[in-house]
Amino acid sequence: IHAANPNVVVMVDNCYGEFTNTSEPHADLLVGSLIKNPGGGLAPTGGYILGRADCVEKVSYRFTSPGVGAEVGSYAGSYQPFFQGLFIAPHVVVQALKTSIYAARVLELAGFDVNPAYDAPRNDIIQAIRFGAAEPLIKFCQAIQASSPIDSNAVPEPWAMPGYQDSVIMAAGTFVSGASIELSADAPIRAPYIGYLQGGLTFAHGKIAIDNALEAVLCKQ
Repeated sequence: IHAANPNVVVMVDNCYGEFTNTSEPHADLLVGSLIKNPGGGLAPTGGYILGRADCVEKVSYRFTSPGVGAEVGSYAGSYQPFFQGLFIAPHVVVQALKTSIYAARVLELAGFDVNPAYDAPRNDIIQAIRFGAAEPLIKFCQAIQASSPIDSNAVPEPWAMPGYQDSVIMAAGTFVSGASIELSADAPIRAPYIGYLQGGLTFAHGKIAIDNALEAVLCKQ
């Protein structure tokens, strides 16, 4: 792109992709969420913007106000969980990748189409599973919720979420609301009934949750 027009500013939304490869995308701006991969499951909120100094400066003026930019703080609490989360993030992302790879393999062996395959290259932590019908998809998400450390007694149901044309089910028993580096699953309830699994702070927990979810899907009662 820059070879064709060096004046073009390229921005990459790297959400879910951080630390899944040995290098990050090269762009003028790189943005993402701190309650996803780079927060390591510890950051309670926030996002990041990095890249060319002039581009980051322009973004900062839109984020706060012209002339103020990044000279004001963004968070009233302690920054310790942000730095500690960033430190541990590469290890946590490996746990999430192992969880996704395990899910891909066992669900493939159980007869479900998965994307990516367990042995395919990965650029993010998301695992897609094609269930082919609403019932097994819903059971899978409900079992992921039941295996979660938070709100495991909650039973997610499809609902008309604003912004979606179809009902959506979301399982996310997470310590930080919306933190999909923690184990979670979601899906629109429409053919071909594909569920999206992501996260896992530890592979040990991810494996247990996936085993429980597969058992729930395959159970006939």
